[in-house]
Amino acid sequence: MIFRDRIEAGELLAEALARWRGSHPLVVAIPRGAVPMGVVIAQRLDGDFDVVLTRKLHAPGRPEFAIGAVDETGWTYVAAFARETGATDEYLRREIADELATIRRRRAEYTPHRAPLDPAGRVVIVVDDGLATGATMIAALHALRDQGPSRLICAVPVAAPDSLARVRPLADDVVCLSAPPDFHAVGQYYDSFGQIEDEEVIATLNQARSEPQAPKR
Repeated sequence: MIFRDRIEAGELLAEALARWRGSHPLVVAIPRGAVPMGVVIAQRLDGDFDVVLTRKLHAPGRPEFAIGAVDETGWTYVAAFARETGATDEYLRREIADELATIRRRRAEYTPHRAPLDPAGRVVIVVDDGLATGATMIAALHALRDQGPSRLICAVPVAAPDSLARVRPLADDVVCLSAPPDFHAVGQYYDSFGQIEDEEVIATLNQARSEPQAPKR
């Protein structure tokens, strides 16, 4: 399955998540790529929209390859294969510190005047534009599970099958539109897969905040 862009992927995911319309779900996107599709899903499901901040830990010399991830609290997931990439304890300490600094900067820029929306007791749908290693989704699900949602759902358009298997035990439900056995990279399943900039994320969050929220049911 090839998606035209993230908006189309979001619309298709919203259809697959239609059973949660009416539950006033909280849709949280992993920035930056998942933000456009997260907004679409929240609108289609009459839910609220927010972001969950996680950052992948990069393999030495291979910034595109994740060997783990860290969430906003500092909780860290390190993949079993991380050492095979040359990541030492000292390297991981530096990488975690650097990515935590990025998370804190983004929180200050993204939602400077409010706390994240509270997931406690709510249906929470965590959205990413795809799972390669699944590291950032693992960190996001861990962060949100600790906050007591009534149901925690992972929603992605495409995923590597082994990454999907790693994520599945961490969520109450997993919605994935495609898990091709020859998966190589998320971007290969989109016709348009441009970089999402911080300014777009900030504008999207500001717009979502200014729009009237659907009533809780």
